[in-house]
Amino acid sequence: MNKVLTISTPGRICLFGEHQDYLGLPVIAAAISRRIYISGKNRADNKIIIHMPDISQTEEFELNGELIYHKERDYFKSVLNLLKRKLNVNFDKGFEVTVTGNIPINSGTSSSSALVVSWTKFLLETIGLQHEDINKYVGELAYLAEVEEFGEPGGRMDQYATAIGNIMYLETSPEIRTEKYSPKLGTFVLGDSLEAKDTLGILKHVKYGMLEIIRRIKAFDPDFDLHTFPYEEGNKYKSLLTQDEFTLFKSNLSDRDILKEAKYMFENDLINDSRLGMLLNLHQDNLRDAKRISTKKIDRMINAAIDAGALGAKINGSGGGGCMFAYAPGNPEAVVDAIEREGGKAYIVVVDEGTRVLS
Repeated sequence: MNKVLTISTPGRICLFGEHQDYLGLPVIAAAISRRIYISGKNRADNKIIIHMPDISQTEEFELNGELIYHKERDYFKSVLNLLKRKLNVNFDKGFEVTVTGNIPINSGTSSSSALVVSWTKFLLETIGLQHEDINKYVGELAYLAEVEEFGEPGGRMDQYATAIGNIMYLETSPEIRTEKYSPKLGTFVLGDSLEAKDTLGILKHVKYGMLEIIRRIKAFDPDFDLHTFPYEEGNKYKSLLTQDEFTLFKSNLSDRDILKEAKYMFENDLINDSRLGMLLNLHQDNLRDAKRISTKKIDRMINAAIDAGALGAKINGSGGGGCMFAYAPGNPEAVVDAIEREGGKAYIVVVDEGTRVLS
């Protein structure tokens, strides 16, 4: 490969289904028009050189058998190791690439997954790999290299959403299934709170708390199924749970049903902007009050966005900091100003394509 190859991959927002995937429930995510780019070509030797001017770093290592990880989340090496083990690919020549982008970093918009997807796509393009659903396959490989390789607790949403693009519905139970929608949506405004995320603290309450609730309910009622149990019958298990646990339990049933309504809207291209905004608001109510993953600053940013004309808004990602977003098909500039008056950094974005070759 003597010519320069450039790969572009989007960030993502989670529209519906935060803290649902590890319960076996589906999620709906949207790729956004802030992206990462990897551009480079072969070298004559076996060196991998990665220039990252946005963070003033350069990484360099040699291709030499199984690559040893020297830091946490050593993604450039893990993708190469995975391709060697899974596809029996041996790269005999190195690469020199430059990584740039405008996805907010460490803010819940999947900048790291977009990077891993881009690098995976770059390497597969250099060997000319053919696949009937190449971007979904890239997402799976990126998931294995980013999450499984390092024993991380995450699901597949980030890698699949950035690889597949547009609006993506993802089920992982009982098997992996994706759907891709391209509805006519208006603009969103992404708001970075500039607060560091507290992912571990959030998971302690939301993930492990809910898993314990399900364990207790199933011990009482082995036929309980979180996928199908009616929200209206939630009081059936109230005596088994504390008030906080019951609130968390009901919020997960509610979020499940909110996602189902949104899915119907997307798959039938029956977009009602006002109703979509309302569903985002209902989801945020559960995330803020029951799951307690929002922050006071993000709550202020959300309220300011809605006061400025956004139809709906919610926190994005695992929570405890990071980003929120607002659906603002009319006058998004006013929403940007409102968010930034509350101390956030705001960006106007639209739903975008998945990972792709630019040149």
